Amino acid sequence: MTVPFAGHPAPVSPPSGASRPRLTFLGTGYLGATYAICYAELGYEVLGFDPDVDKIEKLSGGEVPFHEPGLDELLRKNVASGRLRFSTSYQETADFGDVHFICVGTPQRANGLGAELGYVETCVTNLAQHLTRKALIVGKSTVPVGTAEWVEQLVGKNAKPELGIEVAWSPEFLQEGFAVDDVMRPNRIVVATKTDWANSLLHAAHKGVFDLAAVEDREVPVVNTDFATAELVKHAANAFLATKISFVNAMAEVCEAAGGDVTALSRALGHDPRIGNRFLQAGLGFGGACLPKDIRAFQARAQEIGAGEALRFLHEVELINLRRRQRVLNLAADLLSRRYGPAGPDLSGARVAVLGATFKPNTDDVRDAPALAVAGMLARAGADVHVYDPQGIENAKRALPDVTYAKSMVDAVTDAELVCVLTEWAEFRNADPVVLGDVVAAKNVIDGRNCLDVPTWKSAGWTIRALGRPTV
Repeated sequence: MTVPFAGHPAPVSPPSGASRPRLTFLGTGYLGATYAICYAELGYEVLGFDPDVDKIEKLSGGEVPFHEPGLDELLRKNVASGRLRFSTSYQETADFGDVHFICVGTPQRANGLGAELGYVETCVTNLAQHLTRKALIVGKSTVPVGTAEWVEQLVGKNAKPELGIEVAWSPEFLQEGFAVDDVMRPNRIVVATKTDWANSLLHAAHKGVFDLAAVEDREVPVVNTDFATAELVKHAANAFLATKISFVNAMAEVCEAAGGDVTALSRALGHDPRIGNRFLQAGLGFGGACLPKDIRAFQARAQEIGAGEALRFLHEVELINLRRRQRVLNLAADLLSRRYGPAGPDLSGARVAVLGATFKPNTDDVRDAPALAVAGMLARAGADVHVYDPQGIENAKRALPDVTYAKSMVDAVTDAELVCVLTEWAEFRNADPVVLGDVVAAKNVIDGRNCLDVPTWKSAGWTIRALGRPTV
């Protein structure tokens, strides 16, 4: 059973005359490509647009330009069926679609904390200029509050008034590594529309999701709201998540000072139904393309609208997160009995293996990845750093070229004086400490994610340090 959109909207005929709305997704990065592929799988006719010729050629050829479990097979299947195609033409995109989802990036500004909206402006302006019939433009990118009204103004300036182009907002809630389910089986849908027509057409654009939920006997809650609230939801959700992660990492700092064990503390807290156990695992902290830049953009926009004091705590949330990275460097110095110089620990000549480069497992995304940041810190402290990651090596090489990259976990740890487990890939969690112990120069390991079986590693002769836990 599903919860319908507001007012049980009556069906509307798509402006294209098709039996169900034709959908376009403008921007075929992680967000747009995932949605385009999954909505084709749900039975819609879909076109993905991007000005990047190489990206469009790869997608058209059945190659997903990033790692996301399950997406490659769905791409090839739906390109072959003809339901899904890709284009670099604004005119083709405008002519094809009834509902146009804006999925372009909103990175942090080069000169400040706020979000850069240049891609949104370029995309909306060009699309609006090429439209020849009524259509619905729906924002899905994560943006500062007030952007939807600005997009309406852009459409008003660039589209023919007689077409009656409308704007709606429906934020995304994708988790890398779980994105296919997040699109096809969402835990909620948030929509903001201003007219019954827009509400009905956007409902029709989601009907495939509701139909799948009905077959699987699930509910898909729908939150109908205004533009400002829809824009705030994603930033608020990310800020809350970042706060929860930083809270348990703050508790890890206290445990380290007091001799407590943050893993036991987290288990005890997680049994409290008011708190819950998800994202309450202490470790190296959060990273990735969303949380860091979104909490900064949220603070910046709050300051602009006179509510900066309300989000001042997010500054400390980020500081806690960043301190975890320095903690690994300090633990490395302690384990290797190195001195601290004026610039911090001196690890000159020490061979260190870093297991993990991505910000989390099941992705190849290294943007603002704590693991890669620590690898860079170790290298700058003088260590000979050897990095291995199951999926993120190529991206890591571009982001941090001045370290050595290994072809396998064993290759990375061979002759290492210290092993740092910094991304909780299953390959690392399940590694055999006896086998690794036979190839290292010294059995020292830092568990930066509290993901290793400490008794097993200890019984294999390893000296292990874990964030927020007593010396073991």
